[in-house]
Amino acid sequence: MRKIVYYVASTLDGFIAAPDGSADKFIHEDSIVEYYQQDLANFDTTIMGRNTYEFGYRFGLKPGQRAYPHMRHYIFSNSLEFDDAENEVQVFDLDVKQIKKIKEEKGSDIYLCGGGIFAGWLLDFELIDTLKIKLNPLLLGEGIRLFGPSLKSVYLNLKESLDFENGFKILTYEINY
Repeated sequence: MRKIVYYVASTLDGFIAAPDGSADKFIHEDSIVEYYQQDLANFDTTIMGRNTYEFGYRFGLKPGQRAYPHMRHYIFSNSLEFDDAENEVQVFDLDVKQIKKIKEEKGSDIYLCGGGIFAGWLLDFELIDTLKIKLNPLLLGEGIRLFGPSLKSVYLNLKESLDFENGFKILTYEINY
């Protein structure tokens, strides 16, 4: 069965974005961006919530278009609809059974793209297998939490730690429910 990998940038105080959803203060150095893009090439499927998908509109993404051209997109929303979507873009209501069905499909591990609220919902149902944090040496003080409103308590097992310049790290954890 495929694993869901929550691969996300976070601050030291646990925020994935500022209150307005922006990530302007996060580190975007070339070596880090290049590593991340190479890593994303290993995924053939992404799942995300509506807010994360619509965040792409700020950067020219059109409704129904894939944000990652090499991946199938499953967007989970109870309200999002497209008049004309690419074949590889599907929208589903929030449904645990649908997530499990995607995990059973053939393919690579699944990239959980951003979205603290959606990630928290998945965590509550114990559906995230790996947490891969692009840890920024930054304190925001407020913003969008890593797991939204979830209060789920879990143990993490560190599998890999990569150090970059300026204190930036990529930490990979296995989630133990």
